[in-house]
Amino acid sequence: MVDLKGFEDAHYLTVAEVALAMRVSKMTVYRLVHAGELPAVRFGRSYRVPAQAVKEYLIAEQHSAAPGHRTASD
Repeated sequence: MVDLKGFEDAHYLTVAEVALAMRVSKMTVYRLVHAGELPAVRFGRSYRVPAQAVKEYLIAEQHSAAPGHRTASD
């Protein structure tokens, strides 16, 4: 039997909901998922993305785009 206690508060978003929240296209979300940059769970033919993963991704992107942040191409 699987212990589901850690999943009681889990909230998953559809690709369309993630795209809307991030203000990008659904294709961009699929690319992020397939590249492994955004974790997702596959249910049949659909993907669901943990809401917490979206928050963490956006925070990480915000920090990497902060003024003064240098990238490898600089």
